[in-house]
Amino acid sequence: MNKKLLLIILIIAISVVVSGCVRFKTGEDTSSVDGGVFKTINKGRVWQQKVLIPTVSGRPKNFSSVSVASMVMDSNDNKAIYFGSVANGLFYTYDGGDNWWIAKNLGQATIRALAVDPSSKCIIYAAIGNELYKSIDCNRTWERAYYDNELTTTVDAIAINHYDSSVLYIGVSRGDLIKSYDRGENWQTLHRFNDKIKKIAIDPNESRTIFVVTSRKGFYRSTDSGNNWTDLSEVLKELKLKMDIKDLIFTESEPNVVFLATYYGLLRSNDSGDTWEKIELIPPEKEATINAIAVNPQDSQEIYYVTNTTFYSSIDGGQNWATIKLPTTRAGWKLLVDPEEPNIIYMGVRSLR
Repeated sequence: MNKKLLLIILIIAISVVVSGCVRFKTGEDTSSVDGGVFKTINKGRVWQQKVLIPTVSGRPKNFSSVSVASMVMDSNDNKAIYFGSVANGLFYTYDGGDNWWIAKNLGQATIRALAVDPSSKCIIYAAIGNELYKSIDCNRTWERAYYDNELTTTVDAIAINHYDSSVLYIGVSRGDLIKSYDRGENWQTLHRFNDKIKKIAIDPNESRTIFVVTSRKGFYRSTDSGNNWTDLSEVLKELKLKMDIKDLIFTESEPNVVFLATYYGLLRSNDSGDTWEKIELIPPEKEATINAIAVNPQDSQEIYYVTNTTFYSSIDGGQNWATIKLPTTRAGWKLLVDPEEPNIIYMGVRSLR
């Protein structure tokens, strides 16, 4: 081996050590380092990237080149956050994002949905492809809880009944809402929506009220634990908003209050979805491009949403908005507000290339 080749190998080795950047399978330009998670402690005015992975050697690594697919906070621990990536597996933190770890047994997969058992922080569910995985020991080991016979089907949504956390719902891409009464040991199809299920949301104040968001046909509500369903899609037509629903969230401190975000606008209901009112935005609806919404759990007048380039915040229910340019070239994709310290917001970002 000649000296020139040895020198090139040495330079490459040194650059990898110095960078401290974990080179994951991203399918994108890994030279980009503005991915992962960003955190603000002042309601979005200033953001800081939080992607550090400590190592035994003392050389820090990070997941700054990774895009988010799913992100949740443990409802009983505001410091425990789970970041499901695109094609790079699951990352988790127990200290509010200062340090992150990798759920090694799940591999470099896309984590399409996540959920944490509200009665036990060590029981976690992760959706990968046509499978649902479950950990009962805080990410140390994982076992398959559901496997779909159709290999092209994906599990895209998970929800846990907070009143009885042994009751678990998953939504799959062919449109089936599937329910387990025993934390994933056994399953039954509850309803077929014939459209990809994007989100399942259970009212935190009334566990029998469930909303399902589908890909093309809109959204539905059940008030009897999923036995019967009402199609609520007409409200989008009446308000002249398209069916591309991005998010649906509740405010636990205010019963019956629900927020719905479509790509083109925001809606609020004060009666669990019976009636809706439009929240006026700064951009025209066709240019809103909303990706995610969040609301202060202690005050539903504080609303946040994020687009491909901008973070919006309102403290008066959407009458006025502050706009902040994102601290990244990537799109804001997921938002979480700390329920105990609502000045703190986490944002997962995603490459659209």
